[in-house]
Amino acid sequence: QVQLVESGGGLVQPGGSLRLSCAGSGSIFSINAMDWYRQAPGQPREFVATITNTDSTNYADSVKGRFTISRDNAKNTLYLRMNSLKPEDTAVYYCRWQGTTWSGKSFGSWGQGTHVTVSS
Repeated sequence: QVQLVESGGGLVQPGGSLRLSCAGSGSIFSINAMDWYRQAPGQPREFVATITNTDSTNYADSVKGRFTISRDNAKNTLYLRMNSLKPEDTAVYYCRWQGTTWSGKSFGSWGQGTHVTVSS
């Protein structure tokens, strides 16, 4: 089993910044990709950013140039640095990791989510 725990959400004013973290634990042999998604009230969950095992990154157009995804392999942690936040960034943010466990099984695990509210 692979467990993911997000942290770092909160209330921030428009134009402000936050850094989200996603700490992973469990039977992780290798990781293919690590993603951030978000879900605003009444909306479907949407892709935000991804980073692969070769450190290739990709972003949704709505966050490109403002958000940065990164990871610390030694700490088994994924990050999302969010700058120039807008009210429309308000959502629950989820991380997702895809990879292989030590027993050779593929996994795709989600965190429980962390709330981000952008408001004055």
